[in-house]
Amino acid sequence: MILPWHLYLMAFLYILAGLNHFRNPGMYIKIIPPAFKNPKLINILSGAAEIILGIFLVLPFSSNFAAWGIIVLLIAVFPANLYMFQNKKAGFGLPRWILFVRLPLQFVLIYWAYQYTF
Repeated sequence: MILPWHLYLMAFLYILAGLNHFRNPGMYIKIIPPAFKNPKLINILSGAAEIILGIFLVLPFSSNFAAWGIIVLLIAVFPANLYMFQNKKAGFGLPRWILFVRLPLQFVLIYWAYQYTF
């Protein structure tokens, strides 16, 4: 079975993002809202989840499971995106309009992942 190129692109992007959690953990830890305890562990778990789900996405027997996992992950990390928008320090000095645009982008990413749940 040959998978569509955009599935490989999605998998590649999630694997890269997951690896970046370990390469540059401070960036991710900074955007975890203070209400969440143990941000280092959250960073490790979310990075590992992105890598594992990215790999599972390109395996035909697990792509459906991985797509649902990515949807759950995107919902789970939404508070970090909201925190970036609300907290100037967590926003890395990015313009507010960019941080605002990132919020609905999560829904686009969820829709993209949903395409592979069948």
